[in-house]
Amino acid sequence: MKVPLEVQATGMKLWGYVDDEGRAELRPDLIAAHVAPGRDATSMVEAHLVQLDDAGFLAMYEAVGSWWIQLARPLRTPRPVASECPQEPSGRFLAVGGARERAEARVRAEQAERAGEWAAWERAQDVPRMPRRPLLIDAPPLGCPDHPDGSFPDCGPCGTARRRHDRWVQQERYTQQVMDYERATGGDDDPF
Repeated sequence: MKVPLEVQATGMKLWGYVDDEGRAELRPDLIAAHVAPGRDATSMVEAHLVQLDDAGFLAMYEAVGSWWIQLARPLRTPRPVASECPQEPSGRFLAVGGARERAEARVRAEQAERAGEWAAWERAQDVPRMPRRPLLIDAPPLGCPDHPDGSFPDCGPCGTARRRHDRWVQQERYTQQVMDYERATGGDDDPF
């Protein structure tokens, strides 16, 4: 959970306070007596309950003229006893004004904002691009004139030709990288 440790401790102690279905009446004074016995911690518990509601750990709702809490994930018990507390009116776990609604609204807003970005990206993908000519088409041969494709046994001229070939490929790759840099920066910055 993304709440401070003392709020997490309050949340864990709520598991022992609520019934088997994770519900209890919202009475900060009674909850404070359970969470911090012997201390006047009612205002602290109220603040912790609000943070736990925002984090989605519990829901606070009004039913039958009173306020209630319901944990999102109550502890499982081998023989659960049916709750005497009323269910949340919506029939599902929902933190009214809590983190779930804010998160869903934020995701919808981000999706709407990015819809235009995706459309522009798709249009850019539809533009056919001229492929780059492979470097090895224009590269000098790997081997000497006697072995134009190279030689497996040692051949001094083939080794020289291979080094010339490798140097040419490296030079061309570096030239391409510099050209890409120039296009990206507009050629204003000279790295040397």
